[in-house]
Amino acid sequence: MVVVWSNAPSEEEAARLAEALVSEKLAACVHVFPPGRSYYVWEGALNKDQEQTLMIKTTRARLAALEARLTTLHSYDVPEFLVTPVTAALPAYGRWVVDSVEN
Repeated sequence: MVVVWSNAPSEEEAARLAEALVSEKLAACVHVFPPGRSYYVWEGALNKDQEQTLMIKTTRARLAALEARLTTLHSYDVPEFLVTPVTAALPAYGRWVVDSVEN
């Protein structure tokens, strides 16, 4: 099991991404956090934008497909895609994640 972190520029896009990833069995669950402010440099300029953070729960086996689909669906040219390995989880929760994304 892994957690993928991404973000979206709006609540609407975050919801669209979450619904697509779960319905296509690329994620067991996508948690969308309340809006926060991101500070970053892009194309030489300092940006301060409101963004929604997405915590995407999936398996290592589904990562490549998840990355390809998120990149296709996302409005950003370079969407955030950070993978955090899960080193421990409640066994029943881990089974649920695996069962939710199996084809």
